[in-house]
Amino acid sequence: MTEILVVDDDPRVRDLLSRYLEGEGFEVESVGDGDAMRRHLAESAVDLVMLDLNLPGEDGLSLARELRATSDIAIIMITGKGDPIDRVVGLEIGADDYIPKPFELREVLARIRAVLRRATCRPTEIPAAQTPASSGCLGFVGWRFDPTKRELRNPNGEMVSLSTGEFDLLATFLQHPTRVLDRDRLLDLLRGQEWTPFDRSIDTQVGRLRKKIERDPGNPDLIKTVRGVGYAFSAEVERL
Repeated sequence: MTEILVVDDDPRVRDLLSRYLEGEGFEVESVGDGDAMRRHLAESAVDLVMLDLNLPGEDGLSLARELRATSDIAIIMITGKGDPIDRVVGLEIGADDYIPKPFELREVLARIRAVLRRATCRPTEIPAAQTPASSGCLGFVGWRFDPTKRELRNPNGEMVSLSTGEFDLLATFLQHPTRVLDRDRLLDLLRGQEWTPFDRSIDTQVGRLRKKIERDPGNPDLIKTVRGVGYAFSAEVERL
């Protein structure tokens, strides 16, 4: 059974989400702060964390950054703040989606299911017609990309952690090497794989991915900016 961990300091929110999601067939645990979150994660295998932005002590952004640095667990931010910059920052540091308060429970359920599908199913769904290799590993300038195991290793063989959004974006570039993809086309491709962040976050996602794979993110060699159009993955992609 899929386990969801709700991290929110408001017991009413924790109770509401727990009762509703349990009724939809999920196993749900809830805690009120970061320390309790860490204790639970150390003891249990959790599939998705719903993380409130405005927590006492360590805020949700700090905790999301910590989670993303150490794991690929799915993260949905819950935010009550009206400033969209907080939501953008959440996506920048690796959250897979966000839900603003007040929220509709049916929307919460739909977003959870979409994020879980992206996290568990997409690596095996890369179409053969769109990629140099319909299965197995792909390589580019010494890097090794394994869509089945959901792994990326650098030329030194070290694992590089990618968020769901970063993984999907890189997979899309590898499916269309050397082709110029404008922002609308990237969004269409990613939406086709059920990836639905802020439309304007494509540039942010590209920036985050560059930090993971480029020697000099400020002067990228792999993901080239085509001014006024979009982006192109410039390296040759090969089957390993």
